Amino acid sequence: MKVFLGGTCSGYNWRSKLERVLKCDYYNPVVKDWNEQHRLREVQERETADYVLYVITSGIKGVYSIAEVVDDSHKRPDKTIFCVLYENMDRQMAHSLRATANLLKDNGIRCFESLSDTAKFLNEQVKND
Repeated sequence: MKVFLGGTCSGYNWRSKLERVLKCDYYNPVVKDWNEQHRLREVQERETADYVLYVITSGIKGVYSIAEVVDDSHKRPDKTIFCVLYENMDRQMAHSLRATANLLKDNGIRCFESLSDTAKFLNEQVKND
């Protein structure tokens, strides 16, 4: 089983924390020198992963991760996961992301509010494989 680790890239380094506890393979798209080759690999990894995970933190600077998760909620709802870490998030952004999570839940997406719950779900899927 393989998980694509999408979502917020700046601020809190959630990927390294999650990578330490996952019992499956994963693809971390964050690289030092982004180029076209990396972009193409990211597209391929996102399309072939068993699960695509989008973690959003207070460090979010743009909206592309939100666009990706909404797109995936329509194209592959059974393998898309959304996690929002609300710590240090301003009230308006938290309200907007809760509304986004509700929209995604209506599309059948699994939504979490902690890395530990997200990791627990993913590690249970490894056991069920």
